[in-house]
Amino acid sequence: MNVARGETAMTSATMPAAGAGPSAAALPAPRGPLSETVISALGTRAPGSGALADRALPGRAAAADPLGEDLQLALHVCYELHYQGFAGVDAAWEWDPDLLRLRAAMERAFLAELRARVPGGDRVGPALEELLVEPAGAKGVSHFLRDEGERWQMREYLVHRSIYHLKEADPHAWLIPRLRGQAKASLVAVEFDEYGGGHGARMHSRLYADLMEEMGLDTGYLRYLDAVPAVTLATVTMMSLFGLHRSLRGAMAGHFAAAEITTAPSARRMAQALERLGVGARGVRFFTEHVEADAVHEQVLRHDVLGDLLRTEPDLAADVVLGVQATTLLERRLGEHLLDRWRAGRSSLLHPLPPG
Repeated sequence: MNVARGETAMTSATMPAAGAGPSAAALPAPRGPLSETVISALGTRAPGSGALADRALPGRAAAADPLGEDLQLALHVCYELHYQGFAGVDAAWEWDPDLLRLRAAMERAFLAELRARVPGGDRVGPALEELLVEPAGAKGVSHFLRDEGERWQMREYLVHRSIYHLKEADPHAWLIPRLRGQAKASLVAVEFDEYGGGHGARMHSRLYADLMEEMGLDTGYLRYLDAVPAVTLATVTMMSLFGLHRSLRGAMAGHFAAAEITTAPSARRMAQALERLGVGARGVRFFTEHVEADAVHEQVLRHDVLGDLLRTEPDLAADVVLGVQATTLLERRLGEHLLDRWRAGRSSLLHPLPPG
């Protein structure tokens, strides 16, 4: 590198630490020894300081409950470094080798748990067909909220979903460079819609923030991270796990297809629930937009994305099925948690919301 006379070369040692943006979320409170180790290191130590160099840490991660509060929060914090980061945390932590080593151990435990809890197989068609048929007498979260949910329950639901919807489509964007040909082109078309067709005010994440405002909730990114339990975090960490690993591109494609297939009917019920609760058009728009958009996206993902992907890489069929089944598993767990708590008259959050 040539340096002009009288100037000083800026090296990595002299460069100012680049952190997150001005609206970045604060680090959450730990929920156990694993998340305490990660959060403490990010909040008090510099990348490359050796704060996470303890070789016993991966073993502790492997021994933790893969779906428990401690590991899921620690993993979520690690993944957020690839999105918006945290206030006061040096952006260089994103690629810290010791942190990545620990994250990999948590990922192995989480992925193994998902594989162990789903039936598996490589028959993509039947796995998707199951999602298209709603059992007679189904009574899920959207049915409950449409028919009898109260305002406080709707607000809690929106808080749970805010962990994903305020960055909607971002985890799926990791899949774009991992695809080729028609599969890539079709996925980009779906993502273009998710990001508002080039209009910031119509981005789905913006529409969700509008809905939260209408319901008297804070729209800050990850504002409610401390309030949501691991059963919610797992639905989001799964997306990042699949999206950030090229080897799991099939699982990410399967997850995305499953999400789009099941969204339109539930979004219609959610719009009806909001209307019953007296929420105006600005708030309802998030769900009415998904009724229209996801009916189209379902077809694109099934036929153009998955169809083309499996024509060129048929060996990914088992991973696609994993993505479909893991999505169903984690969504079912979350739904059961919400309904169990609400039917007992209890909050589904770790910290109940103030009235609003």
